[in-house]
Amino acid sequence: MIAATFNLTDYCQRIGYTGELRPNLATVQALMQHQLCSVPFENLDVLAGKPISLNSDDIVAKIVGKQRGGYCYEVNGLFAMALQALQIPYQFVAARPMFYPMKRPRTHMALLVTLDGAEWLCDLGFGSYGIRAPLRLDVLETPIPQGCDTFMLSEEGGDIILKAQVDGAWVKQYGFNRCAVEWIDFAPANWLNSTHPDTVFTQKPLVVRFTVSGRNILFGDSFKQVEEGVTTQRTLAPHEQAAVLAEYFGLNAN
Repeated sequence: MIAATFNLTDYCQRIGYTGELRPNLATVQALMQHQLCSVPFENLDVLAGKPISLNSDDIVAKIVGKQRGGYCYEVNGLFAMALQALQIPYQFVAARPMFYPMKRPRTHMALLVTLDGAEWLCDLGFGSYGIRAPLRLDVLETPIPQGCDTFMLSEEGGDIILKAQVDGAWVKQYGFNRCAVEWIDFAPANWLNSTHPDTVFTQKPLVVRFTVSGRNILFGDSFKQVEEGVTTQRTLAPHEQAAVLAEYFGLNAN
């Protein structure tokens, strides 16, 4: 994933990272956590009827230049550019969201990263129950605490399944296999997610930004904050949304 306008220094400034830049797991973990806490998962352009570009330079301009966020293709695409700059091997995979009542197509995009002779799942664009650190693919059926969340990878029918512990139960989030997918192959899924009236992205605001110990979530008019495992939630009046987007997500609603 290459963009002529991507600059690793500018990227690190955008996510507030000032640490070492080495092609190792510690750097990937740190970059992932800093990006999650700085770049929100958001669908505001979709709701505004604006096309979501998969052009790599457009992604850099939007997230780094305009201080915006994006959804899976955009935020994971930007992270892939950082991996590329660090010469860290990775591939894109197409994942099937599994928390819907009916079977869905493989419209989600995640990354498999090769580090220290092992493959790791990295994903910065799954919203509320997204991982906040890489998960090693060969560690299965083992609960992995990450902040106030706990995740687990399982294997079913040739797919690797990401599960999150929700209210004491394991809930499937998505499934994927190790088949590499080219960037251009996500164009149909991007079009579907950004235009189809049945997708959640076209219906109401969905904005998520991680914090060090939790996350902030705006879904429709519901604003939820999770800190140290404690959840508070309130309904926003229409005039409150812009201020919440600015204060808790670093976003200009316009």
